[in-house]
Amino acid sequence: MARSLKAYTDDYMKLAEAGENVAQMQLGLLFSTGQKGAPLDYVTAHKWLNLAALRGNGEAKRLRTELADVMSREEISEAQRQAREWVLTH
Repeated sequence: MARSLKAYTDDYMKLAEAGENVAQMQLGLLFSTGQKGAPLDYVTAHKWLNLAALRGNGEAKRLRTELADVMSREEISEAQRQAREWVLTH
């Protein structure tokens, strides 16, 4: 049976909040593709991919670049602001 979106994100969110870059990348993928029934949210996806890339995840860096190609400048700026805020609070 498929896991619910909440169960999936709860598991990854705990690890991502702890700074685990693979979990951060997985959240980025979730929100950039709508996997597991997640809403498409490019700003949130870019934020998580950016954080994973900052921690050395090369795949997240590649995915972030691809995602940025379909985002507006305003969306990218907001995602970067959210990533900086996350770094300052964690």
